[in-house]
Amino acid sequence: MEILAFGVQSDEKPLIEKAFAGKHDVRCLDVFLNRDTAPIAAGYEVISTSVNADLGGAVLQTLAAGGTQMIAQRSTGFNNIDLDVAERLALRVARVSYYSPYSVAEFAWTLAMAVNRRVIRAASRTRDFDFRLDGLLGRDMHGRTVGVVGTGKIGEAFTRIAHGFGMKLLGWDVAENPACVELGMRYVDKEQLLAEADLVSLHVPLLPATQHLIDKDALALMKDDAILVNSSRGGLIDTSALVGELRAGRFLGVGLDVYEAEAGLFFLDKSLEGVDDDTLARLVTFPNVIVTSHQAYYTEDAVGQIIDTTVKNVGDYLAGRHSDNVLVPARPGT
Repeated sequence: MEILAFGVQSDEKPLIEKAFAGKHDVRCLDVFLNRDTAPIAAGYEVISTSVNADLGGAVLQTLAAGGTQMIAQRSTGFNNIDLDVAERLALRVARVSYYSPYSVAEFAWTLAMAVNRRVIRAASRTRDFDFRLDGLLGRDMHGRTVGVVGTGKIGEAFTRIAHGFGMKLLGWDVAENPACVELGMRYVDKEQLLAEADLVSLHVPLLPATQHLIDKDALALMKDDAILVNSSRGGLIDTSALVGELRAGRFLGVGLDVYEAEAGLFFLDKSLEGVDDDTLARLVTFPNVIVTSHQAYYTEDAVGQIIDTTVKNVGDYLAGRHSDNVLVPARPGT
């Protein structure tokens, strides 16, 4: 069988080809799955998609009409998939329920420290042989308070790093993580966490209940000199409200690896086209903001685990096996 993989990055392609070698042929495309590209999948029983694929109802209809029966998404998140439509169309959908939490947690800390210590500004200056320290004043993390919103595997890894810095630990989640409690984390309500934390980092999934979890009211609760980091999903933050707060001179720094309207932008080269997203264009002009292109997961370790799990998901589908990675069975009882 030949598998069609959409949205494959150049670094990812040899890893995918190696993982599928001896099992199935794989055709890798650098284009993302959307309404325009969905017809390419005609005749492919199994396809693999990236986190920025459009798997809404219209695309799923096109895939099903073309003969696709199984979608293996190469990500943990699945907010881009209309699962109800997939179920009606008898499409089996699987994701990667686990990969290295350290990749995202470490990158979240990279963003936090980069905005705290003004690394981008400093590096830009020294390229011009400007070695002044004006405007580069940061602060110690030791002894300060971190608020971890979401204390699952990634949130726990982030907390362990914070503990290593010697920070006071606040957490918010629907259930307490015993490992975080053992590290000294104190669970509080979201409002208290936002009000007390010097650094807030988001590690919750994007669900209807968490859409714009950090809205105008939540931002208003935060300290004027707080740092906000989001390496989870862009829709957790009301970006327009965030821009408003930044324009008012608030926050020591903001590090964003995700953006709520990133589809059609992130993972693509738009440098010669320009971007008509006024909110994003304004966001990247603030000197205390760093925006990266959804790369927190992008390590050899994590990508390797994602691909290996994707290969397993395809094998499970062909063998009629079920696993915890399956979001939608192809048919009742599978």
